[in-house]
Amino acid sequence: MKVLLVTHGTRGDVQPLLALAVALKKAGHEALLAAPESFASSALTQDVEFAPLDNGPNRLFEDPLMAEAIEGGYRGVRGKITALSAIRRIKPLMADVLRDVGAVARPSGADLVVHTPSVPAQHAAEMLGVPAVLAALQPGWVPTSEFPCPMVPLPRLPRFFNRATYLTVSATLRAYSGIVNTWRTNDLGLPRGQGPRQANVLQAFSALVTPVDPAWPDSVRTTGFWYLPREANWAPNPALQAFLDTGPAPVYIGFGSMAGRDAQRTGDIVAEAARAAGVRAIVATGWGGLAARSSDDLLVIDQVPHDWLFGRVSAVVHHGGGGTTAAALAAGVPQVVCPFVADQPHWAQRMHAVGVAPEPVPYRKLAVDTLTQAITQALALRQRAGEVGEQIRAENGVGAAVRELERIHNGRG
Repeated sequence: MKVLLVTHGTRGDVQPLLALAVALKKAGHEALLAAPESFASSALTQDVEFAPLDNGPNRLFEDPLMAEAIEGGYRGVRGKITALSAIRRIKPLMADVLRDVGAVARPSGADLVVHTPSVPAQHAAEMLGVPAVLAALQPGWVPTSEFPCPMVPLPRLPRFFNRATYLTVSATLRAYSGIVNTWRTNDLGLPRGQGPRQANVLQAFSALVTPVDPAWPDSVRTTGFWYLPREANWAPNPALQAFLDTGPAPVYIGFGSMAGRDAQRTGDIVAEAARAAGVRAIVATGWGGLAARSSDDLLVIDQVPHDWLFGRVSAVVHHGGGGTTAAALAAGVPQVVCPFVADQPHWAQRMHAVGVAPEPVPYRKLAVDTLTQAITQALALRQRAGEVGEQIRAENGVGAAVRELERIHNGRG
C-alpha cells in the first residue's frame, strides 16, 4: 500500500510521522511525507519520499507577542486576546498549507491518508476516496468521561464535566471551518460541509504513562510512542564528545521550539541553577529560547539527536513537548519538566505521576532556586526512571501502527 502522511508544526509534530514513514518502508510499503519544507533534509537522511508544504503558521513563532503569550501559557486577559488574534492570523497562513496539501494529495496515488490534528487532511482522503487516519500525538483528541481534556488548562472539575472539556478543542478546530470549506470547494472539488467523520485514530503515545479509556472503540488504538531510528553515520562534534568524556554525566537543559521573551535571562537562570546544584550541564539553544556561554562545566550546543544524547546524561530538563518527553522516557533518565502551553502541562504532570520527575516547574515560574531544587530531586529518581525506560523500550509503537494501517487498508478497520 502507499500511505500519504501529512503534518505541520515543529519537530515534535513532524518526527513521529517521519518515524512511521520509515517503519512503513521497512514493512515493504510506500510512504510519502508532506510537511514544512524545512524538514526536507530530515526526510532525505532517512530515505523517505518528501513533499514540502508552505511554512504557514510556523512563521508566527518569530513574533514577539506570540513568544510572550506562549511563555505565559496564554494565561490572563492579554494571553487570551493574543490567542484569539493568533487564530485570526493563522487562517490565511493555513490556507496556503491546505493548498499545498491538495496539490500533493491529488497525484499521490495514496491508499491511505494519515494526518495529525494540525492539518485536516481527511478532506484530501475524501477527494481520493480512501480511508483517513488521525495520528494523535497526545491525548485530548478523543473525548472521554474518564478524565478531562489534557490539552485544556482548567481547574479541577467534578467528573461529570470531563467530557464537556473536549468541546474546547473541537471549537478551536471549528474556527477554521471557513478556510476548510473554501479549500474543499475550490481546490478539492468537494461540496461544502464537514466532510467524513473521523473513524480511525492512532494514538502515538504509551498507555504506560498517560491514561486511556478502556471503553474507547476498536477504531481508537494506542500504540506506544513512534521513535525515529538514528541516522546510521551520525557522530557528535569533537567539542561535545570531549565534554562528555572529561567529567561526570552532565544534565541536559533545553526548551526546544519554545522561545521566551528574554533568552539571556533564561540562560542565566539555568546556568546558575546548574552551578548551585553542583552539576555539569549541556544547554541547547533550540529556537532561541536560551542564550548561554560555554564554560568548563557548561557546554552550549544548538541541537543534537535526543536518542543519542539522552542516554549519556544524568537528567533532562525540558519544556514537556511530547517528542522530548518520549525520548527521555526511552533513555531511562529522570526529568525536570518546565511546561509552557498546550499538551506540555499534561506531560509534566504525568512524568511526576509515574515517578520519573519531581513536581513540574512551569516556565513562567522558572527561577534559580526552584530549578536547583528540581534538578537535585530529579537526580534521586534515577532508578525509577531506568525501570520505566525498560518498559517503554519494550513497546514497538511504530510497528503496532503499521499493523493497524494494514488492517484498515485491508478493510478490517
